[in-house]
Amino acid sequence: MIEGLFLLILWLAVLYFSVYFTLWIVILLPARMAEARGRSAFGWVLISIIFSPLFACLLLWLLGDSPDRRTYSTRD
Repeated sequence: MIEGLFLLILWLAVLYFSVYFTLWIVILLPARMAEARGRSAFGWVLISIIFSPLFACLLLWLLGDSPDRRTYSTRD
């Protein structure tokens, strides 16, 4: 009985952390990267969901800051 309860709690913990990790990879990571670079978080989350999170993050990294953000940050 206690072993069954322990396995249930362990299974629920693994399920919780796998769902959290998946949501972090698919939604939060591309959204934060996009916002940090002055790009649309919603659009990049859609790209992440449709194609792959790795593709979205790699493309964000390669594109860098948005052109609007670059012009604002260089003004003094």
